[in-house]
Amino acid sequence: MHIAVVGSGYVGLVTGACLADFGMYVTCVDKDEHKIAMLKRGEVPIYEPGLDSLIATNVKAGRLHFTTELKEAVEKALAVFIAVGTPPREDGSADLTYVVQVAEAIADYMDGYKVVVTKSTVPIGTGQLIEKTIRERNGRFPFSVVSNPEFLREGSAIADFMRPDRVVIGARDPQAVAIMKDIYAPLYLIETPFVITNVESSELIKYASNAFLATKITFINEVARLCERLGADVHHVAKGMGLDGRIGPKFLHPGPGYGGSCFPKDTKAVTDIARHVGCPFEIVETVVKVNEDIKHRMIDKIREACGGSVAGLTLGVLGLAFKPETDDMREAAAIPILQALVPEAAAVRAYDPAAMSNARELLPSGIIYCEDAYDVAQGVDCLIIMTEWNQFRSLDLERLKSLVRVPRIVDLRNVYEPDRMREDGFQYECVGRAARLQKLG
Repeated sequence: MHIAVVGSGYVGLVTGACLADFGMYVTCVDKDEHKIAMLKRGEVPIYEPGLDSLIATNVKAGRLHFTTELKEAVEKALAVFIAVGTPPREDGSADLTYVVQVAEAIADYMDGYKVVVTKSTVPIGTGQLIEKTIRERNGRFPFSVVSNPEFLREGSAIADFMRPDRVVIGARDPQAVAIMKDIYAPLYLIETPFVITNVESSELIKYASNAFLATKITFINEVARLCERLGADVHHVAKGMGLDGRIGPKFLHPGPGYGGSCFPKDTKAVTDIARHVGCPFEIVETVVKVNEDIKHRMIDKIREACGGSVAGLTLGVLGLAFKPETDDMREAAAIPILQALVPEAAAVRAYDPAAMSNARELLPSGIIYCEDAYDVAQGVDCLIIMTEWNQFRSLDLERLKSLVRVPRIVDLRNVYEPDRMREDGFQYECVGRAARLQKLG
């Protein structure tokens, strides 16, 4: 089967490479000539573990191709996946400009039956918009519109695609459902659950899932704040909650709030959708507000750890990306935190294993970008753990202490144990954890 994937960003590249690995013949299309030239040279424009080798394997096998020519790709394909960006507008609603442009191009170039698959995260009703656009522009050929949302986590996207929790297919046409099942046959063989529904339900499943996970993250951050006031330990509270099968342990990790390309955009979009149909989504509206408040609380936490102000101090920052195993800086906690602290501090030193190139474009000027964690630590008055990369989890604490000017750590990801850090001579602040467990007897 020939498949076209329009859009060679994060979702499009992962989707195209994985479908090629399933045995499909995939053409990834993008209008960005520089990006396509990079991919043809074997260079991957995004950081995602394992993606470079997966692409190389399938290009070598002749199953994966890259082009800027949409016409040729559409004509060859039975299924055309739309994987372009849907950036937020100022009011939080999703901008569907690129989706509509692709739908128009498909209508112009289609020469027979096509299954048009929406992989981008789009508002409910977009499937109807795509169908209307194609039908009005080209009524000569039959086609089906399918919603097939992605549930990829940055840093583990390939595993998420190859062994997903579920595959959601929203369609009205049984023929389209059958074709989608053929495409995902390798997942059917390993008994992956398939949810077959209508287009609107499929579109809402994506938004509802991300809004719920964002709510779960925000909830545990509010619990962490309560723990700090009451002398409780948020790790123990989260463990006690997560052992309840109705709740589960995932996404119960306190920190400086959620970020990235999905949760901030999708929570704002779903609240905009709800308002437009006269059904305000008040829980998620509150989640959006509280998540912003959490980032400002982290700024206050850093200042308080430094005696009320960072003026005249040198700060060290470990991690800049919104999460580990990605170079994505979109809505990263580092952005508002460093925008607030850089003007106040004497100097800021920073290191991230993957995101420093992107960080330079988004963070304030004047930051000193370092070679590694120990380079960051030289002469700093406070070391801030912003992103929980694995290489920051087992630092040589004695070496670290010998490099810093003041042995002070603000751990926004709770990487280390408070008691041990204080016993090792560090002034240590974290999120929602009691200073020391009270011993009985």
